[in-house]
Amino acid sequence: MDFLTLFLMYLCFVLATIILVCSYSGRKESFLARSVNGAAQILSFVIPTRLQRMTQKVLHRLLHTRSCLFVVLHIALQAAVYGEYTWEVFGYCWELEFPVHLLLLPYLLLAVNMGFFTLCSRADPGIITKSNHTSLIKIYAYDAVLFQKGIVCPTCNMEKPARSKHCSKNLNFMDKHNSLCNICVHRFDHHCVWVNNCIGAFNTKYFFLYLFTLTAMAANIAIITAAFLIQVVLLSNMMYGSYIDDQGQEQAIEILFLIQHLFLTFPRIVFMLGFVILLTLVLGAYCCFNLYLALTNQTSNEWYKSRRYGYSHHLALQSQDRRVIYKNIYSNGIWMNLKEIFKLPTVLERKKKT
Repeated sequence: MDFLTLFLMYLCFVLATIILVCSYSGRKESFLARSVNGAAQILSFVIPTRLQRMTQKVLHRLLHTRSCLFVVLHIALQAAVYGEYTWEVFGYCWELEFPVHLLLLPYLLLAVNMGFFTLCSRADPGIITKSNHTSLIKIYAYDAVLFQKGIVCPTCNMEKPARSKHCSKNLNFMDKHNSLCNICVHRFDHHCVWVNNCIGAFNTKYFFLYLFTLTAMAANIAIITAAFLIQVVLLSNMMYGSYIDDQGQEQAIEILFLIQHLFLTFPRIVFMLGFVILLTLVLGAYCCFNLYLALTNQTSNEWYKSRRYGYSHHLALQSQDRRVIYKNIYSNGIWMNLKEIFKLPTVLERKKKT
C-alpha cells in the first residue's frame, strides 16, 4: 500500500472521528445519528446479543449521563497538539527566525480558551427552580408553535417557560434516569459533553467565545506548521529537483512526492497538521452555524424543532381551519440579538444575583 493511500485513509479516519464525536455534543436525532443507528442495526445481525447489550450500556453511560470522559479527552487532545507544537514546530521555527509574537500566539489563545472553558463548564446555564420560575416565565412570549403555554415538565412538575427545555437526550423524556442533568434550562441550546454542562441563558456567551478561541487555536497552529513546512521546501530547493521512479526514469518533483518526503522527514508534524486542518474546518463550520444562530436569536434546540415542520415551515392548527406560517418572534435585529447573548435581560440579571 503506497503512501498516498495510507495518508488519505488517515485523513478520512480523523475527519470521521471528529464528526462522529461532535455529533454527540448534545444534538438529538441528527442525520449522522440516524446513520449511526442504521449501521448499528445492520451490525446487530452479526454481533452477539450479549456483546450488544454491554456496548449499549457503555455508550449510554458515556453519552447519556454526566461524565468527565469527554473533558479529559478534550484536554488530552489539546495536550498532544501543544506538546508536538512545543517539542518540534516551535524549535524549528525559532531556528528559522519566525516572528516571536507569532510563535507565542497559540499559547495566549490557549490561556484565553481555558478561561472560557472553565467559565462555560462551571457557570449556571440558567437552571429553572421554583424560586425563579415566576420571573423566568415572563421573559419570553410563547410563539404557539415551538413553545405552547401550559405545557408542564413531567420531571420538574413546573410549567415550561418559553424557550426552555429539560436536559435529556433520551427520546422517552418521561424516564428520569436517562436524563443528563435532570434540570430544566432557560433558553436551552444544547448539552455539550465537551464542557460537561448545559448551554443556556447564562453561559451561551462563554460557549460562543470558547468555540471561537478553540477554532482560532487550531487555525493558528495549522498556519504556523504549514508555513514551516513550506519554508523547508523553499530553502531546500526541492521543487526544482528530480527523482528516479521505479522504472528507472527521471521524473520532476511533484506535489505528492513533496508530501511523501515531508511525511517521512517530519511524520509527527505532518500528522498533527492534518488533524488541526480538519479540526479547523469542522470547528469553523460549527462557529459559522452558532454565529448564524446568535445573529437570528435562535438556539440549536429551536433551530432543530423548526425543521420538524418541513420545508414549508407551517403548522396545521386543529382549532382553526387555516395554516400558520412559522416565524421566529424572538429576533430583534442583529445588534439586539447579540446584546441579548452577551448582556442578559434585566430580569434575568436581577434574579441571578439574588
